[in-house]
Amino acid sequence: MNASLMMKIPTQTKKDLYTHIAILISLFLVLFFGFFFVYLPWSTHHGETIKVPNLKGMTMEKMEELVDANDLTYEISDCTFTADKPPLTILSQYPLPNALVKSGRKIYITINSETPPTIKMPGLIGLSVRSAEQQLLISGLRKGIVHEINDPRVKEVIEMQVNGRKIEAGATIPKGTMVDLFIGNGTANVEMELPDLVGKPLDEVNIILAGMNLTVGKIYYEANEEFQPGVVFKQVCATCTGTSIHPGDTIDLWVVGGGENQ
Repeated sequence: MNASLMMKIPTQTKKDLYTHIAILISLFLVLFFGFFFVYLPWSTHHGETIKVPNLKGMTMEKMEELVDANDLTYEISDCTFTADKPPLTILSQYPLPNALVKSGRKIYITINSETPPTIKMPGLIGLSVRSAEQQLLISGLRKGIVHEINDPRVKEVIEMQVNGRKIEAGATIPKGTMVDLFIGNGTANVEMELPDLVGKPLDEVNIILAGMNLTVGKIYYEANEEFQPGVVFKQVCATCTGTSIHPGDTIDLWVVGGGENQ
């Protein structure tokens, strides 16, 4: 459109044209700002956040209830075993507790396995208690009760037990098992009082001597009218010097009965 043609357009028509252009621009601006500042925030819940609850230590049932109540979802990302935690409880989570997230956010959780894996018992004989405890920790086991027994090896592990039974290195046991340690107290050269075994059954005498780290020597069976059969009526320390007795010494016994002498 050349200049001469523009000059021929009436003034009223020009005003209408400018008005229409202004209306179009206004509509464009309304739509533009409405999309970015009204529709988009509404569709994405802009400004609406949820504080992530602390799920650690919860059972699966309680966790599911709390997640649903907060309009969140969850996914099990890992399953591991921790001995001091109940099975199927929450060990960790991401996002962390108290983090601010949007509605519908997925929480990734790690749960405690219901069945512990099996591992091999490490060799602890000859180690100190601290070293043995470190080896147990590395292997995924726990230190139980430490028992001191009469033995010349001071503070060294002499034996391992699980649930009252001796266990050897290399044996397969569940992860997290508690292992009791038996260590020496270094009393090999300590003098002790000779126990009075006369009048006691032989089975009881064997237990007493074992507890004192004394050795049963020869057993003589002879008749004796003063005591019941199977009862010790005489004792002699075969390896004692003088009146003193030490751990490891040997005690010979005389028992009422007709068994073969040992």
